Amino acid sequence: MTMTIAQRSIPAAHISLEAANVLIESARAAARDIGFEAAIAVTDAAGNLRAFERTDNCPFLTVDVAIDKAWTAASFGIATDMWADIILGNPKVAQLAHRPRLVAVGGGLPIVENGRVIGGIGISGGTADQDKQAGQVALKQIGFDVAS
Repeated sequence: MTMTIAQRSIPAAHISLEAANVLIESARAAARDIGFEAAIAVTDAAGNLRAFERTDNCPFLTVDVAIDKAWTAASFGIATDMWADIILGNPKVAQLAHRPRLVAVGGGLPIVENGRVIGGIGISGGTADQDKQAGQVALKQIGFDVAS
């Protein structure tokens, strides 16, 4: 018996390398203007690293944190700082807090174009609020939707 499937695949949109590199540049400038050294990661919609940079005086621990923030933001299409409320406010999802790469502090934002998540940006090096602010500035400058 052959089953009829209306659609066997869907098109996947991912951030281009050029856009990822422009986001890195923009986020680096925003972090500098805010006053902190930063590690900046951009992933595609599947959470795979697309572009990365760490400024010269940024601590090495920020590398993995920035990458995991971008991964977390791309995974569900929400900002990383929203995860703390989700996990604390709902015991049914508390187990997610034990996922090794899930980051529940500010600085990770989904990259959204025309309502579709095409990647994530993660910034680490400042406070959680500074990291988030630099990401929002970068996304806005490039013309992407900005999560609050």
